[in-house]
Amino acid sequence: MIKVPIAPKSLDQIAEEFERGITPRTRVILISHVINITGQITPVREVCNLARSRGIEVIVDGAHSFAHFDFAQKDLQCDYYGTSLHKWLFAPKGTGLLFVKKDKIEKIWPLMAAEKTQATDIRKFEEIGTHSAAMRLAIGEAILFHQGIGPKRKEARLRYLSRYWMNQLKALPNIRFHTSFDPNQSCGIANVEIVDVDPVQLAAYLMNEHKLFTVPIVHDEFKGLRITPNVYTTLRELDRFCGVMETVAKKGLPK
Repeated sequence: MIKVPIAPKSLDQIAEEFERGITPRTRVILISHVINITGQITPVREVCNLARSRGIEVIVDGAHSFAHFDFAQKDLQCDYYGTSLHKWLFAPKGTGLLFVKKDKIEKIWPLMAAEKTQATDIRKFEEIGTHSAAMRLAIGEAILFHQGIGPKRKEARLRYLSRYWMNQLKALPNIRFHTSFDPNQSCGIANVEIVDVDPVQLAAYLMNEHKLFTVPIVHDEFKGLRITPNVYTTLRELDRFCGVMETVAKKGLPK
């Protein structure tokens, strides 16, 4: 296991950590395309190229990148890619996507046994018994909605919203960011801390008193709130959030 630097100076710094972490025993690398607690985008393509040169396979966790910002999965050059679809695509919970390189399908066992004739067929991973068709049918509607907005327009909007609130708070006293402002390193997700304010208590205060939903993060290396505006978030809502955060940063939480 490697430690990804918090708000690194560049993506190269992350790639170097992965390179240093490789040993003669390394057979597989698991990398998150976007780290969920900070919004850090990782250099997946570079790590995949590095791994391939050493005969190492790469599994990419794409839970927070798919439909978040515009990219082509094939360009990542990974061996395996998995994502949930309820996050940024807005499909129902319990839906997901799995990519396995064609020449590797046969060696991967499905969770439930499939016909021998399906050994090299990606659909063997769909052998999960009886399940609701409604969830799968809703994926198509979610894709239509995503395409209707347009991947590039959606990314641009998410970037605009995140920088809108981040730029309002960055100069305030006691505010600390655990997410890079570099557009190559983050998009719609960011982590912010008010120094000496417990993030769990802060999140509860924001929700209970102001109906502002945030996710408190308490990690060994840092703590803060994960803030994730989406395409439907308004500037008025972000202004209200920033106003409350400014008050707490200056005066602390109400007693």
